Amino acid sequence: MVSQSGVPGTGALRETGRLFALGATVLTHIFRRPFQARELLEQFWFIASVTILPTALVSIPFGAVIALQVGSLAQQLGAQSFTGGASVLAVIQQASPIIVALLISGAGGSAICADIGSRTIREEMDAMEVMGVSPIQRLIVPRVLATMLVAVLLNGLVSVVGVLGGYFFNVILQGGTPGAYLASFSALAQLPDLYISEFKALLFGFIAGVVAAYRGLNPSGGPKGVGDAVNQSVVITFLLLFFVNLVLTAIYLQVVPPKGA
Repeated sequence: MVSQSGVPGTGALRETGRLFALGATVLTHIFRRPFQARELLEQFWFIASVTILPTALVSIPFGAVIALQVGSLAQQLGAQSFTGGASVLAVIQQASPIIVALLISGAGGSAICADIGSRTIREEMDAMEVMGVSPIQRLIVPRVLATMLVAVLLNGLVSVVGVLGGYFFNVILQGGTPGAYLASFSALAQLPDLYISEFKALLFGFIAGVVAAYRGLNPSGGPKGVGDAVNQSVVITFLLLFFVNLVLTAIYLQVVPPKGA
């Protein structure tokens, strides 16, 4: 990409800087008054209503695939007793936050981007600024907080459904024993595994909300630009989520020692 100044790549750097600036602004406006509690509740209910059922349905095959794959590998290595712990850790630490983030950004984030983008091209944002109302505090902060809260709650739902699905497929289809499944889980899992999972979900929800709001605030080309901004917000969120997940996982494995180590 070549910017108007003729320096390659400055356009992408400028967009990245604006995205981080919006994220910082949202964090600072969270604690300002008046707090838009009604808008937060409305957005929370909307995002939850469009993501709960798809999240529950997607988490079942995810847990099943992980349980079947881990169970098959454990049988080849002669470590069937650790199948439950390995599959549950994979679901809680990795699959659950990723599933939640993808569905939050695909369903809730796209709706947020379309709403903000339509308001932007109708010049509602400029009108709010003229009246002395901060669009970020009035519209964006409640939506970002809603995505964060829904992401944390859905992460718990996915963890439970994924673990139950893995238990069913391991015990019923692969002939595992319930006692060995539960014993291996308690032997390998620890409380920080749940903490990092919820923290990932919280951070992924924040990223999805900020990216969706940023692309909604900066559409181009009228109504068609809003549609393009929605697609771009989903793609950008996916890329950021996988990168952030890699960084958080690497840091967690270095900071928190495995159980029994």
